[in-house]
Amino acid sequence: MTPLDECRDPVALRVDVSELLPAQPVPCGSCVEQVVAFLGTRPAIGTVHRSPDGTAGSERVCVHYDTAVLDADEVLDTARRAGVEVGGEHALVHKPAPVADDHDDHGHEPGDGHDHKADDGHDHKSGDGHDHAGGGHSHDHGFLGERAELIFAVASGTMYLTGLLLGIFTELGEPVSFGFYLAAYFFGGFFTVREAIATVRAGRFEVDFLMLVAAVGAASIGKWAEGAVLLFLFSLGHALEEYAMGRARKSIEALAALTPKTALVRRPGGPAEVPVDQLAIGDVVVVRPHARVPADGFVLAGTSSIDQAPVTGESLPVDKRPVDDAEAALRAPKSVAAESVVFAGTVNGSGSLDVTVTSRAQDNTLARVVALVRDAETQQSPTQQFTARFQRIFVPAVIAVVLLLLCAGLVIDEPFSDTVYRAMAVLVAASPCALAIATPSAVLSAVARAARSGVLVKGGGPLENLGKITAIAFDKTGTLTQGRPRLTDIVAVDGVDESELGATALAVERLSDHPLAQAIVRDLADRVGADAVPSAADLRAVVGRGVEADVDGDTVAIGNLALFGDLGGPQPPEDLRARVEELEKNGRTTMVVRRAGRYLGVLGVMDTPRPEAAAVIKRLRELGIRRTIMISGDNQRVADAVAAEVGVDDAWGELLPEDKVTAISRLRTQEVRTAMIGDGVNDAPAMANATVGIAMGAAGSAVALETADIALMSDDLDKLPLATGLSRRTSRIIKQNLFFSLGVVAVLLPATMLGLGIGPAVLAHEGSTLIVVANALRLLAYKEED
Repeated sequence: MTPLDECRDPVALRVDVSELLPAQPVPCGSCVEQVVAFLGTRPAIGTVHRSPDGTAGSERVCVHYDTAVLDADEVLDTARRAGVEVGGEHALVHKPAPVADDHDDHGHEPGDGHDHKADDGHDHKSGDGHDHAGGGHSHDHGFLGERAELIFAVASGTMYLTGLLLGIFTELGEPVSFGFYLAAYFFGGFFTVREAIATVRAGRFEVDFLMLVAAVGAASIGKWAEGAVLLFLFSLGHALEEYAMGRARKSIEALAALTPKTALVRRPGGPAEVPVDQLAIGDVVVVRPHARVPADGFVLAGTSSIDQAPVTGESLPVDKRPVDDAEAALRAPKSVAAESVVFAGTVNGSGSLDVTVTSRAQDNTLARVVALVRDAETQQSPTQQFTARFQRIFVPAVIAVVLLLLCAGLVIDEPFSDTVYRAMAVLVAASPCALAIATPSAVLSAVARAARSGVLVKGGGPLENLGKITAIAFDKTGTLTQGRPRLTDIVAVDGVDESELGATALAVERLSDHPLAQAIVRDLADRVGADAVPSAADLRAVVGRGVEADVDGDTVAIGNLALFGDLGGPQPPEDLRARVEELEKNGRTTMVVRRAGRYLGVLGVMDTPRPEAAAVIKRLRELGIRRTIMISGDNQRVADAVAAEVGVDDAWGELLPEDKVTAISRLRTQEVRTAMIGDGVNDAPAMANATVGIAMGAAGSAVALETADIALMSDDLDKLPLATGLSRRTSRIIKQNLFFSLGVVAVLLPATMLGLGIGPAVLAHEGSTLIVVANALRLLAYKEED
């Protein structure tokens, strides 16, 4: 996603949404999101996001586009269509005017990043600036709505069949049939002409242009029926293609519709219903049972379980409880425990909750997810970039070949009408429509499928790259492990009861705020009854060693072996030292307990591996990952212990953040394509140096969402095999589509040169396009076990 501070990119255009939607004095957040969505799906537009200088009363979107394909007028015309789609007949748009206070007397040039308002009095015609490339096209459909193209295609087919049947079974004559064929030309060519004009004006020759030339060529030699069936099948193919692609887009747009339009806010005079766009940070909203949460926030009062699947992809509802300190939570919302955090768009369970809002509607997690997924639609993968370059060369080459075929009469004896017919058939056969849609249809479907499971894939590039990686590097803490220490071992010496060891340690450690002490207190509390814990006082810390305190008049020391060397007195016996060494060899941090000169035993604490980690590593190997590495700042013994437990191939310990970058670079020299998975913040440098950077638990972290190529929204490692398997399936489908589309062209070209007619050629051509799209849509139904 393009960072907001880059919206002054010289090839970015800022469009005032309020001017595109004049019927809405303050455009609603969902309307702005719809405008962003529409613009983001247009070919040659890179990313679209809210401009930072837009306010609640003056929304703007920042459009980054390819100046080699579009100029500023075409971008503004596309914005017009966005206004039409969102605001209906009230939408307006105008050509850009220079902004005097920013640019004085300088003229406007396309892509100069000026601000544009729709108030300078210039109008665009309804058909201008239409584009069709890489699998998307759109129209101002007028009163017929989104189905206009399909209706026109059916009308074209009806006219063609009527003319054909009248010519065969009646004696009305050729003029009547010709009238119906002419009507078929009108309905079949209406949208195609608009597209062709726009693309030619932009300096591009695409499939629409080739089809029109073929239809006109057929008509010029009296083959009206052939031309009519060509335009009918082509328009029908495009209408069905748009419908099929719309299925994938709608699965993404469904995310934006999850947030309620209004929220019930507690006010001094009683609860009041207000639009979610007007919610302010600190407002308290009431979330009724089985209702959707209207905003990101934390639970202030009440308990319930919440279905977070729309945001995190978690399959089971998550229990929520109130925060202990509401003021502290509002000051530092990122520090709130997960069991108190709620996300906009998630579904409340049977309990009623009071939720304190921590982010505005346009900044909540779901809005960021939707924006990132829409950005991902517009990011071209390496294969898409290749096919785009290929078409820029291939289409002019086809036109040149057709012109050459028109000269065939100079070397062979045949009527000129036959020469023209053959050339037009070749033109149809060589049109790379299926090739153009092969990759973007698969990428769009895969991105939508991943988003449904709480996996954000930022475009075709990361998606394709993840499908090709052979090695994955895991950060240890919080990724392969649970990210917090746990008490794993309580070892009492001979003659000492485990309960005495536990009660003494609990009495001392609950006076400390050290993370290890908190882990001991948390995990011992269930083992030691409250009545059995003696009183402790006068806690004294020994930095880097441990602590001392007084328990019922006895001096108790808890710490590493070095502590007791410093304190003097009796030293740990050999059998206790042996147990300490064994625990440390297995990755534990050890704390020996001594009371009044008598050793009670040792406690072992460890950041334990996630329960699912070993199964995830195994599944990744089954998917074709040859090598797994764990990188950690912990000492090598701890790293080795965790690695052995989860089953990774190598463990590289004692690494500083800059060392992790070096480690990833070294891994790339060995494996070429690698992925790095971490928390997306402190691992960002290493992730940036990997082929694909993956962030875990990104739902609560805007930084993680921004920095990673792929974000696992929930704190669930199980999503990694799903993302990896889906990307590999996507790569296979892209290859299938490319080989199939090129194969169809390879078969049709010689076939048409040898006499195959326009009708069969266009049927095969459009049929191949629909097969390619249908193949890609299979990704929407992907299951991990596939």
